[in-house]
Amino acid sequence: QVQLVESGGGLVQPGGSLRLSCAASGRIFTIYNMGWYRQAPGKQRELVARGTPGGYTNYGDSVKDRFTISMDNAKNTAYLQMNSLKPEDTAVYYCNALVDLAAYWGQGTQVTVSS
Repeated sequence: QVQLVESGGGLVQPGGSLRLSCAASGRIFTIYNMGWYRQAPGKQRELVARGTPGGYTNYGDSVKDRFTISMDNAKNTAYLQMNSLKPEDTAVYYCNALVDLAAYWGQGTQVTVSS
């Protein structure tokens, strides 16, 4: 079994920054990719960013040029640096990982952008 533990959410003013972390632990042989999705009230869950240990990344259109995903392969940890945050970025952010061909989700962390 694999566990994903997220941290780093919170309240930030518009234009501010936050960094989310997602650490994978447990029985891990190969992490194929790790990423972040978000879900705002009344909306569907959407892709924010995804990365691979080899350095490939892709982003949702609404966060390109503002958010950056990175991975520390030695720590099985993914990071999401979020800059220039907007009120519409407010959502619960969920970590997702494809580990040994099974998909896992974190418990979610709240990000609120408000003045």
